[in-house]
Amino acid sequence: MSYPAITNTSSARSAALSIFQAGIKAADPYLAVKRFLSSDGANIEILLDLDDAAQIRTGHWSKIRVIAIGKAACAMSKAAQEIIPRHLFSAPGLAVTNYENVTEVAQTKVMGAGHPLPDQNGYHAALCCAEQLSLAQKDELVLVLVSGGGSALIPYPVDAISLEEKIATTDLLLACGATINQINCVRKHLSKLKGGGFARLAAPADVHALILSDVLGDDLSSIASGPTVPDPSTYNDAISIFNDYGIWDRVPSKVQQHLEQGRLGNIPETPKTDDVIFNTCTQTLIGSNAISVKATFNAAVQLGYQTQLYDAHLCGETRVAAEAWVLAAKQLRNNDNNHTLALVAGGETTVSLKGTGRGGRNQELALAFALAATQHNLTGNWTFLSGGTDGRDGPTDAAGGIVDQDSFTRMMQAGLDPQALLNNNDSYTALQGSQDLLITGATGTNVADLQILLLHPTDIPTLL
Repeated sequence: MSYPAITNTSSARSAALSIFQAGIKAADPYLAVKRFLSSDGANIEILLDLDDAAQIRTGHWSKIRVIAIGKAACAMSKAAQEIIPRHLFSAPGLAVTNYENVTEVAQTKVMGAGHPLPDQNGYHAALCCAEQLSLAQKDELVLVLVSGGGSALIPYPVDAISLEEKIATTDLLLACGATINQINCVRKHLSKLKGGGFARLAAPADVHALILSDVLGDDLSSIASGPTVPDPSTYNDAISIFNDYGIWDRVPSKVQQHLEQGRLGNIPETPKTDDVIFNTCTQTLIGSNAISVKATFNAAVQLGYQTQLYDAHLCGETRVAAEAWVLAAKQLRNNDNNHTLALVAGGETTVSLKGTGRGGRNQELALAFALAATQHNLTGNWTFLSGGTDGRDGPTDAAGGIVDQDSFTRMMQAGLDPQALLNNNDSYTALQGSQDLLITGATGTNVADLQILLLHPTDIPTLL
């Protein structure tokens, strides 16, 4: 792979974009499925470990049902349809994805649904998933293709609460800055499909999941709320999350009642490790944020940067993370102002909503970085990119932001007050004014976020 030489700020931004795209390519869901799923024309084989070709799951299944959920559902379904022999399909495949990623897939019913907030189309899609799972027979395989976003896309609330009440609960958690793991813990205890729900409905059929992870650390019970794996969390854990954020009294009353009944043992818990339904249920991790971070690291090295891993699990409050990164960069620059340096990271920060503006965690991280760099006088030429690998950051058309040493000035020249916009959680307006929005369109994958910081001496040299 070749990249343009870095000769000025504009090409430094191009380099950051190229490095980011390398990370997205490494998470290509179509190629990932192809690496782990194969067929001899009569049956299929599923590789359980990419580093150990001997670990394979195969069976003489009479039929196979394919259900894909998540932002990469269409690409993963396309790969599976090309591999699995036609005579093995018991029904057309089913793929549920966010509206931006809806594409036609042969022999597959593709359904668009709301994300990050569930909607009625998602509820209808969830019913279709439940129907396919319930029809599965003992000698069949249910192949589940899981990618990030799957949790919000198939809302199937328990009978005691309505979809509107579940949406309101999710909205409440998002607004208070709850982590994705915390949100999924609650979702699993309000849903019929999450937290092992797929495995429970499909039993006694065999189940295997090919999973593209958008969760740091790749906890399979957290990815899309773990539809095919045991759930270690409890009703009490879900209630504690609301109490920890001080919002229990704002939770819809029927949701409160359901969780309390579960805590008291009057409602069955989500299935745990010792449940027999998992005896015939396996899974393979086929892509992750860590793999994409490694790809960005290698791309930066190929460009000639002295490259370091800043953080493989970037998390915490977005503004705090931005300032810490600026201070680390300043220390690096003070120690070495003669070389081009690259710092790469992956993860998901959190935003506590206190304003009424637009944006997402990546845009807010980029804006907060630009402000902190100005406040702490980060010298030299620098370019910072933070983007969601799915191509969408919050409820906007941007994947994130890409800022440099002149971004603050451009915002001021556009008549904007960057600090006031940050305080109002309006990073979109700030970055739009400085022409720093990162627009990629839907990528068809989702392995959390990637961050790239490029540091150059005052006079940017050409990289060979």
